[in-house]
Amino acid sequence: MQTAKFIPDWRELVRFAAPRPEPTLIRDEAGFRVLLAGLEPGGGIPVHPERLAIYHILEGHGSMVVDEERFALAAGATVIAPRGSRRGIDAETRLAFLAVRVGPELDEAG
Repeated sequence: MQTAKFIPDWRELVRFAAPRPEPTLIRDEAGFRVLLAGLEPGGGIPVHPERLAIYHILEGHGSMVVDEERFALAAGATVIAPRGSRRGIDAETRLAFLAVRVGPELDEAG
């Protein structure tokens, strides 16, 4: 059994990077992964298919593509991307987010 994890201030864990994030893994177990990531302005995550995921923006501005939709990102925004959807993120300013991925990894077929 895993123990509780308390993070009093996410700012102490986030690493801002570009062109791609260098996430801090907070929890990683079968079918459930939580990470904290930061992007420098101009950095991003290329569009790719992924399992069900929830992205909560902690600070900054940018945009996120999920399939054919584009969302403006700002602190407090949350995006829920369905399993198999293609998604990517572009940072306009320093951007920090918490991501929760749920379910099995996608295989080659999606």
